[in-house]
Amino acid sequence: MKSDSTFLLENAGWPVLLVGRTGVVMQSNQAAQSLFGAAMSSARPNFSTIWAETAYDVAKFLAEWEQAPSSTISLKFRLPDGSTPAFLTTICTATEQEQKYLLLQLLPESGPSALSLAHKQKLDCALQLARTVSLDFNNALTSILGHSSLLLSKMEMNHPWRMSMMSIEKSAERAAEIASDLGAFSLQEKETRGQTAGNLNVILQKTVELFQAQPGSKINWSLQLERKLFAAKFDEAKIQQAFVKILENAVQAIPREGQITVTSRDLELTEPSQDRNARLAAGAYVCVEITDNGEGIETEVLPRIFEPFFTTKKAPHRGLGLAWVYGIVTNHGGGVAVSSTPGNGTSVRVYLPAERRFVKDRTMETKDLGGNQTILMVDDEELMLTMGETVLSAYGYSVLTASSGAKALEILGRPEAHIDLVVTDLVMPTMSGRELVEHIQKVSPGTQIICTSGFVRPSGQPDDARYLQKPFTSQQLLSKVKQVLVNEVVPVD
Repeated sequence: MKSDSTFLLENAGWPVLLVGRTGVVMQSNQAAQSLFGAAMSSARPNFSTIWAETAYDVAKFLAEWEQAPSSTISLKFRLPDGSTPAFLTTICTATEQEQKYLLLQLLPESGPSALSLAHKQKLDCALQLARTVSLDFNNALTSILGHSSLLLSKMEMNHPWRMSMMSIEKSAERAAEIASDLGAFSLQEKETRGQTAGNLNVILQKTVELFQAQPGSKINWSLQLERKLFAAKFDEAKIQQAFVKILENAVQAIPREGQITVTSRDLELTEPSQDRNARLAAGAYVCVEITDNGEGIETEVLPRIFEPFFTTKKAPHRGLGLAWVYGIVTNHGGGVAVSSTPGNGTSVRVYLPAERRFVKDRTMETKDLGGNQTILMVDDEELMLTMGETVLSAYGYSVLTASSGAKALEILGRPEAHIDLVVTDLVMPTMSGRELVEHIQKVSPGTQIICTSGFVRPSGQPDDARYLQKPFTSQQLLSKVKQVLVNEVVPVD
């Protein structure tokens, strides 16, 4: 049996089986295939072929354990040589495609390390469940963010429901952070959060819009954004949080009326440099500067602004704002510098490492995000297909949908089909997104492809320019589609 490439326990050193309620083994890892040999070689082997317990009926056993909590018991299995050894078997339920399966992890009953490994199996089982929850949560959040951001893009700035829609979007983005952290926890190998090359102008414009829409504000906002900004790699949710914290401080520093200016610019250093406490190695950077004309920061306070829990503000402020900003930016390999004069305002400069290439900023004019090409959306979640079709169709695209890799290939194989772009989830049952991509590249090598996933992924796979991390907004989907269709990632001349 060929295991799905996304099976979390594929590389575990002990046999692992995912068994359906009818007794069909849906997935098995390499260790299980080696242990049971030919019994696992068919497309959908049956659990009964390796079952050696006389005290249990297979169907009754599966039904009893379907709703049970995780537990470890001793069970006998039939091996290719005819023997029926006992295994410590950790059993828990896993949910895929709204159906429940039993996840069985086997360990030989004898041996000094058997008990400790059994405990590890329980942990792995819990991680599998956390991973499944994270995936389902991300799909639901992508649907919420996609629809809410589409409505926001169509609303007038003074629409009475605009603030409510923005609150929905902000809450969904916060939930997305939680889902991402849960997904990161569930992974066994050290992997990186999704940091894709993008245009920081997009994040800045979106963040400033959140503040501009607040009722009663008397602040004059000025955006001075570099039109050809270098591409920087960043975790969008985290870097936006950093900008939100900086802008919150700027707004709070202005007692009545005032000015906040947000600028972005390219910076190339031929030798190491330093701006206040920000040490910068030689190389290319994007510099974002946020300046206000508020009350400023006292000279004796300025050296301590990045200290956790240090604040000059009254409760409920906890003094974590700039410390959080510092942590996010430095985790991106960048630096933060703050200069201020009491009574004359404050300037915060964020430096992020960049590449000397441009990701054109197409979200500055939403009317430019449309197109007339044909796009095939592939995802096993109906919510995702509905959202994708709604968003892309609203901007002029012709959209076809497929709920599996096999259906996608069937559509691609139609003589009348002319698919310009395929947007596919990487994690799907039976045929994974990676397998689908391999098939498409063989049968239709000219077709453009964008991969999506709700998982924290290993760095470098797949190509950042053709990858979209779930959950995403309608603007992020439209921007990525436009970027790939017109090849808008270009090198510096």
